[in-house]
Amino acid sequence: MNAVTTALITLSCEGAKLLAPLSAALPGARLYIHESVWDESVRRVSHMNKSGGSGVIRHGSTHAESGKIEADRSGSSGGGIIRNGLICREEERSEPSRCASTPAASAEAIPAFPEAERFSRIADLTASLFPVCRGLVYAAPCGVVVRAIAPLIRNKYEDPAVVVLDAGGRWAVSLLSGHEGGANSLAIRVANILGAEPVITTTTEALKSVIVGIGCRRGTPAERIVAAVQNVLADAGITLDEVRLLASADVKADEAGLLAAAEALGLPIRFIAAAEIRACLRDFSHTDFVREKVNLPAVAEPAALLAGRRTHFICRKKKINGITIALAREGFLWSESAPEVR
Repeated sequence: MNAVTTALITLSCEGAKLLAPLSAALPGARLYIHESVWDESVRRVSHMNKSGGSGVIRHGSTHAESGKIEADRSGSSGGGIIRNGLICREEERSEPSRCASTPAASAEAIPAFPEAERFSRIADLTASLFPVCRGLVYAAPCGVVVRAIAPLIRNKYEDPAVVVLDAGGRWAVSLLSGHEGGANSLAIRVANILGAEPVITTTTEALKSVIVGIGCRRGTPAERIVAAVQNVLADAGITLDEVRLLASADVKADEAGLLAAAEALGLPIRFIAAAEIRACLRDFSHTDFVREKVNLPAVAEPAALLAGRRTHFICRKKKINGITIALAREGFLWSESAPEVR
């Protein structure tokens, strides 16, 4: 088994569905699901069997040496397999299209997590992973996670990054080792993948209030993006230390130059979902060129507004060498820059 860099841990089926995309997107990630989730799947299958449903779930083993685990609770001769996360009858192997339309499958689609490992106690699992992982991402209540990690915490320079997701995938909370351990960066990365809102409470980070929205053409070099950001900030009289994050549209999530620019500037980057930009009713400039290229009304301005809370423009979009930059500032409830709450 390869070394686990990031452990993805959940107690629920909903959490497993939420964490599954992260197991593929985060290097060295491994998914851990509480055994009760599998047990619940077996119980649901058994109930379906009594009504004439299929009886076998096949999924990847939790042990490298055992290959596959097969659970049969029906006692019948009929079998079933998991395909695309759904239970399929044995005879449907050669007809994948029938899988989703099978009454037994469509009534209760049971997800398959073939790469997951099972565990029985979250405290024991956490104790085994805490010293060897760089990051732990839980889809579980914060209280449960706090109790699991509490006996293991040493100091912010040695503890791994801990991020907690709610079961709805709405929030990615940097819970432990936010700055030194990298939980703040991990929370933003998880949020970008899932379309969640990163929650970061590190005081030095929270007091930063400027968001830099960026739009660029495919293949734009990092050095040009860095120069454009620095120029616009300088013109606005803003230092890099005031910038909380960069922001762009999720269609740019794999833009190498943009990612390299964020790293060069030492800033996290948040990618806003295209659907959220299209639905935004805030006042920002629309661009026909952008709409034609990426089917969005704009990128830099809405990304700057949507990446924060209580935001307002301090610099509308500027184009420098084909790169569009917009600056927004977040207003804190206790600050003069906060908009009036109605």
